[in-house]
Amino acid sequence: MKPFPQLLKTGKTLWGTLVSLPVPEITEIFADSGFDWLFIDMEHAPLEPRDVQRILQAGGENIAGIIRLPANDPVWIKKAMDIGPAGIMLPLVNTAEDARNAVRWSKYPPQGTRSVGVGRVHRYGAELQKVIDTANETTALVIQVEHITAVENINAIVEVEGIDAILIGPYDLSASMGIPGKVSDPSVQAAIEKVRVACAEKHIPLGIFTASIPYARECARNGFKLIAVGTDTLMLVESSRRMLAELKG
Repeated sequence: MKPFPQLLKTGKTLWGTLVSLPVPEITEIFADSGFDWLFIDMEHAPLEPRDVQRILQAGGENIAGIIRLPANDPVWIKKAMDIGPAGIMLPLVNTAEDARNAVRWSKYPPQGTRSVGVGRVHRYGAELQKVIDTANETTALVIQVEHITAVENINAIVEVEGIDAILIGPYDLSASMGIPGKVSDPSVQAAIEKVRVACAEKHIPLGIFTASIPYARECARNGFKLIAVGTDTLMLVESSRRMLAELKG
């Protein structure tokens, strides 16, 4: 599999889904199903670094694991980077300064200030120097635009070098606008469109999370390239309810 930053540059639509359960077998199922990437959620889900490492090990080279961290924070970033994901995703990047910090904390010197540890990504020390020399180019940095403040600052945010993709969080965005959950509201859609235009002008791959298959298709038609559809738990909810409804007739 190509490094994720290279996949983002191909222009292909990369389909993913969100993982919230610490069950490696779920990753194997998603990989076998043909998903391109996993949105591994450490922000809202009860996942610890060891859980996430097991998920990444289960996926291996068959699927790209992108870890959404609890915060744009240097300690969380180095812990996540050292367990060997295809990339990390940072929530609530609301300003250009937030974006610059994200780049600085996730890149080894001289581009950034990431500290040097030894972990799974370095093959536990066997490939330490190789990873130090290549990680800045081979590990993706995805930032989230999920607050109206970020939308207002989007033209400055997209000027920051080192960002591989931007992913919109429509539900938090709607909440920040005082209409939580109403992602179809014209004002929310206008905010999303502003981000789409800014990213298109700078040729930054744009992503989004949605639970709606029709909306996911619409986003793909509109140029979104990094699309996460649904969650592991939601798939279980929907399939179990559908099965029981059919059984009870």
